[in-house]
Amino acid sequence: VELWRSRSFLVVAGLGFLLGGASLARDLPNLSRDTAPAEEAIRQAYGGYIGDRNFVINRGNGLHEFYFTRAIYSSWNRGYGRRGRGSWATDWPKADVQFLWGLKRLTNIDAYDFDNPVTLDNPDLRRYPFLYMLEVGAMQLSPPEVEGLRDYLTAGGFLFVDDFWGTYEWQVFEHEIHKVLPNYEIVELPLDHALFSNFYVIEEILQVPNVGNGRSGYGTWEQDGYVPHVRAIFDDDGRLLVLINWNTDLGDAWEWAEDPWYPLTYSNFAYQMAVNAIIYAMSH
Repeated sequence: VELWRSRSFLVVAGLGFLLGGASLARDLPNLSRDTAPAEEAIRQAYGGYIGDRNFVINRGNGLHEFYFTRAIYSSWNRGYGRRGRGSWATDWPKADVQFLWGLKRLTNIDAYDFDNPVTLDNPDLRRYPFLYMLEVGAMQLSPPEVEGLRDYLTAGGFLFVDDFWGTYEWQVFEHEIHKVLPNYEIVELPLDHALFSNFYVIEEILQVPNVGNGRSGYGTWEQDGYVPHVRAIFDDDGRLLVLINWNTDLGDAWEWAEDPWYPLTYSNFAYQMAVNAIIYAMSH
């Protein structure tokens, strides 16, 4: 197993760039949503080399310490907001690249500057110790995807799940992840776990709303997901395999951090959670 993982990084900055909302809005790169259909969008963005190691190395001018890797997975939902790409592509690529911009300002982690979507059955998935997956309430994994994700997690990978809501979507995710890890239970992650204090001290789990609810000041929930949860799956040795952010939308808070109408409190929390998770994944 070859994982691009290092313990040499040091976190060197706080949330000053986020606390200065005007400065953040001025400095953020101008990123727009990709609206092309799935195959065309991938072909335009990657020239057919999506997930290819040599393409990633050349695009990033060599190897890097951290890659924000997004899971491409099968789902039944290819509707509004994703232009036929599937639920894996929600907020892609803007949220990924904008999060990386913030990560590089918050830390001195040598991060790859670009989005890095990879299919679950790609052997090169093992090269990336951190994997982001969202909108899993519509997930329908194929047998090769189940096997690929299981191999990734048992080989040392870390899965960060985000942006799914309510009882029904939880049941879908629970069914699919149990196909991947049938022998491990899902538990609530207590706030005294090291992940909540390895850099930022997180004392409360906020519910982060989608951009529409955040801008309008309407309720932060969707469906019947009124209470946010951070849940986890550990292996038999106590290693954290999967971190599950349920009834919350961290990705929208990264994607719209520069929006003056989107509350800064939510973006701050979303960055804190992800930075802590990345540091934990890269150091365990």
